[in-house]
Amino acid sequence: MSRSLVFKWLYVGLHVKRWLFLLLLGVVLMGLGFAYLLREVYVSYTFPEWVGTATLQFLPRWARGALFISVASVLSVLAVWKLNRSMITAVLPRDQQDQVVDLIYQARTQQRGPRIVAIGGGTGLSNLLRGLKQYTSNLTAIVTVADDGGSSGALRRDMGVIPPGDIRNCIAALADSEPLVRDLFQYRFDDRSGNGLEGHAFGNLFIVAMSRVTGSMEEAIRETSRVLRVRGRIVPATLSDVALVARMDDGTVIRGESSIGHAGRTIAEVSVDPPNAPVNAEVVAALRDADLVVIGPGSLYTSVLPNLLVRGLTEALLASPGYKVFISNVASEHGETDGMSAADHYQALRRHLGGREFADVILANSNLPGEPLPGEWQSQPVSAPGDADYGRARLVLADIVDHEVRYRHDTERLAAHVMRLYFERDLRRIESRVLPPATPVR
Repeated sequence: MSRSLVFKWLYVGLHVKRWLFLLLLGVVLMGLGFAYLLREVYVSYTFPEWVGTATLQFLPRWARGALFISVASVLSVLAVWKLNRSMITAVLPRDQQDQVVDLIYQARTQQRGPRIVAIGGGTGLSNLLRGLKQYTSNLTAIVTVADDGGSSGALRRDMGVIPPGDIRNCIAALADSEPLVRDLFQYRFDDRSGNGLEGHAFGNLFIVAMSRVTGSMEEAIRETSRVLRVRGRIVPATLSDVALVARMDDGTVIRGESSIGHAGRTIAEVSVDPPNAPVNAEVVAALRDADLVVIGPGSLYTSVLPNLLVRGLTEALLASPGYKVFISNVASEHGETDGMSAADHYQALRRHLGGREFADVILANSNLPGEPLPGEWQSQPVSAPGDADYGRARLVLADIVDHEVRYRHDTERLAAHVMRLYFERDLRRIESRVLPPATPVR
């Protein structure tokens, strides 16, 4: 155990020093008790001469006391260390045994982290959660249940369950289990699997099977999260069977999330059917207690909006005391948001919510490439002009794009900027009360 690792046990917030002090106090009291008993024996019984030599009577009392304290301290530290190592090797994998103090410190600090609610779906939401779990374990992911394509759609039609795809992605993103277990959860059967398994993700089948064992999808999500040691919660926006319906600019109506992006027409508006599907009560409770609410990233019309269109969710969002951040996508999505800027994304959300303002900050990408993205991506960077209409929200530009795959966010940079916005919120509120109004920094 290195010296730096030993000193780490003294970090604030580990909840370890108090018990070490209590142990030390117990040893001291026990030593005092033995000292009283030995003194009583010493004054009432005459020992042979060799006992005086064995007990170092030829040394001054202060020297004997210092020597005994030193030896006792070394033995106590060695015993506690060896006891901890013995228990750690029994409960932790070999590659994590030297990181136990870091794991404890991370767990303790994250338990005191802000309560964050993330609303979205698809890979955008799971990408964000993967970064945010490094800052807090008080995470609630609200996911859409309007997916009707691929493995989720097949299970939804055949088994009558809410689609598990986005739930699976969020569980994998927030899980602290072994990487092999997470890879297994994300494994997708290919065409060689046969017997109707092709195209299905193992995690989807696992969640559906768990719902049959536990009796409900809600309990299945909780138990799956427990098995994979998920940091936070995954909550469906609604427990009702809903479908996404889109009206195109030419008046055509298309039903089904998987069909909307391939229609080849511009989307005018989307809605959920049935329109009176109630919001999940857990969603309302999470928003009521939230310190920070993050909307997006994700497919605008097929991942983010299906959540906000659930009856009662928008009202809960507007009533939430949490600091609200909308994350704009870094690249357009073919057939859905072609040519749209960050302001267009936000205005589309406001339009579907009856023109109501819901964000304090809009976080958009500032690192735009100097040349178009590859044609096979069928995507272009999303710009964020400073003179566009963002309502009362403040536009913040930051480098949050993955430099290798420029149609998605960088997990670590995105989470870091979101947390910075959260921790700076009180400072800006103080400035707004003290300083005269100024033009927001774009």
